[in-house]
Amino acid sequence: MTSTKPLGDERIVARDHQFRIGPNVEGLYAGAVHYWRIERDKWSEILDKVCGLGFSAISIYMPWEVHEIERGKFDFGSIDPRKDLDAFLTLAESKNLKTIARPGPQINSELTWFGYPLRILADPEMQAQNAQGGRAVLTQVPRPIPAVSYAVDKFFDETALWFDAIMPILAKHQYPNGGLISAQVDNEMAFFFHINPYACDFSPASIRRFRMFLESKYGTLAELNHVYGTNHASFAAIDAPRRFTAETRKDLPAQVDWIEYRERYLIDCLGRLAGMMRERGLDRIPLFHNYPHPLGPGGAASGITAPYNLMGLEEVLDFVGFDIYSRKELYEHVKTVASYVVGSSRFPYIPEFIAGVWPWYLNPGDEKDEAFVTRAALMHGIKGFSRYMLVERDRWLASPIRRDGRVRPENAAVFATTNDILRRYDFKSLRRQADVLLLANRDYDRLEAATELLSFPGDFLESQLSLSEYPNFMTVSEKTFDFAEPVQIAKNDWFAAYYSSLSTNGQTFLLSDTALPAERLPLYKAVLLSSFEFLGSVVQAKLLAYVKAGGTLVVGPQLPTLNERFAADTTLADAAKAARATPITLVDRRAATRYSVGAGTLVVIDSLADVDAVLSVVLGSAGIVPVSKNHPKLDVTIHRDPAIAGKAVVFVANPTATAIDAEVGIGQTVVHVTEVWEGKPVTITAIGWKDAFAPYTIKTYLVEA
Repeated sequence: MTSTKPLGDERIVARDHQFRIGPNVEGLYAGAVHYWRIERDKWSEILDKVCGLGFSAISIYMPWEVHEIERGKFDFGSIDPRKDLDAFLTLAESKNLKTIARPGPQINSELTWFGYPLRILADPEMQAQNAQGGRAVLTQVPRPIPAVSYAVDKFFDETALWFDAIMPILAKHQYPNGGLISAQVDNEMAFFFHINPYACDFSPASIRRFRMFLESKYGTLAELNHVYGTNHASFAAIDAPRRFTAETRKDLPAQVDWIEYRERYLIDCLGRLAGMMRERGLDRIPLFHNYPHPLGPGGAASGITAPYNLMGLEEVLDFVGFDIYSRKELYEHVKTVASYVVGSSRFPYIPEFIAGVWPWYLNPGDEKDEAFVTRAALMHGIKGFSRYMLVERDRWLASPIRRDGRVRPENAAVFATTNDILRRYDFKSLRRQADVLLLANRDYDRLEAATELLSFPGDFLESQLSLSEYPNFMTVSEKTFDFAEPVQIAKNDWFAAYYSSLSTNGQTFLLSDTALPAERLPLYKAVLLSSFEFLGSVVQAKLLAYVKAGGTLVVGPQLPTLNERFAADTTLADAAKAARATPITLVDRRAATRYSVGAGTLVVIDSLADVDAVLSVVLGSAGIVPVSKNHPKLDVTIHRDPAIAGKAVVFVANPTATAIDAEVGIGQTVVHVTEVWEGKPVTITAIGWKDAFAPYTIKTYLVEA
């Protein structure tokens, strides 16, 4: 959904991996500045320092907690001059800085009350509940706080008081009358880090909404009872599952529906808040949201989706990003998150991109880590970001600009150099080359979440328990539910095998999930997916249409014969049965079967052990040429400007602790290669070029054919 209203050439649009202001594609490279945490006489000096580092935009939290004096009364500078938001926005505009508003209602920002007035958290009517009916508590530093229920109408009534006060100020400054070009709806909405499905929200209001969700999904009580194998007398008699109790396959739909509802909960509440913002005049700029990172630090796991539904949320917002706080040792985490956002979002943006850390961050790294992580995100196609925090404040360490205006030279150099390179080489116009799309299977991710056996709040408690708030093989049920193997665990193995093969063999690929709109699949020559006995009917039909139109679909270990409700659905199986089948053999044995379906190809890999070998055959047959590299741990991505033939921007990463003398090529003869960060030419070879890589190094090359 695009919320912006036509304004002739003055429209702002975030889509197709570009941020357009009127007719111009702009680079959305911002940094976080909190006016209310800075002495007012320092505002101008600090904004000058922001401009001096090459930033053209700032991202601004505007906390309800800070501005509210008492219910319905607010201070916007009349009492504390630091809170004069209108004056701060005007000052930023005078320095040609664009602004991105983040008015909450929840902002976190390491504030004690997460940006809410204490009265909101203290009101039992607005508190989320755990499965036992008690308060769901966020185990946050500096002190635990109750989680707020976004299912409660009273919460939105109270938020309206805040929006009534702040939205007129923001509307006054929105483009084209001012510098405000985008706004965030709430912040990191993830049930207040209660990712665990049986931790939150079981408030009466949430249970009522769950029942409404079921009625909307099934239409009739008879249909729900048929799928569940139950005899509920009414939708009002249905309770949410409070823990995982399924014994057989027929018990699974009732558990998985709760997981799907949790996705819808987030979409509906954020859509409602966005509507309130638009109704109050913020209707000329794109609205977005930032989910917290969707993976543990290892990366490359397929549990990317639940409880997040990026594509679903982009039905009510303009774009959605994930935050990245990481270190050089966690390259796979950055690669996975960035590749997923690039493969899924209209505009791949990191709303919070590490610049310094909160004081209780474990193993935070330094400016070298921030330089590495920055290049890693750009390498995998991120098109915009906001440095959090660009300007230091209380409860934050090692920002490039101190709150008194002084600059940390080592930290500042990382961001100044990055901004210079982004402009000089026009990164905003580059397109990431990706021949292959690896899909996470949302049906299986939901099953994995549903089979979670432990229930505990996440975030700061998880590090103490050495666990993750995200479901994983250590905490989910190992039952097979009459499938050949436990799908909720095996799907991770298949995703990892695909990911490893693509990475090791130099394939250019992105990530997304099965919710991706059908019209975006033909952008890729091949699509890869784990597939067991069941797969959603809509997904099966979408994938079949992709194959018939000429695409190559690779699945394994089998074709589904059931849909997501475990009723018969042989859409893909029937297409394969009617097609010409050709075995793919390895050492005189069949490892996979190739089916000619319409104008395309469907391949079913039988065994996990054969994924790498079969992909080599299948992707080659599809005309996909991998990059060349002399070391399997090197990672290479290619970016091109569609308007400039013969040139490419190529990233090469050594994400290991060992030095590598690299030789790489991109499948074309090159005549000149320059490393852009240091401006040094490199040695041209018959394959491509050579260069030496220290441990944890990413280099970027301008390549001319």
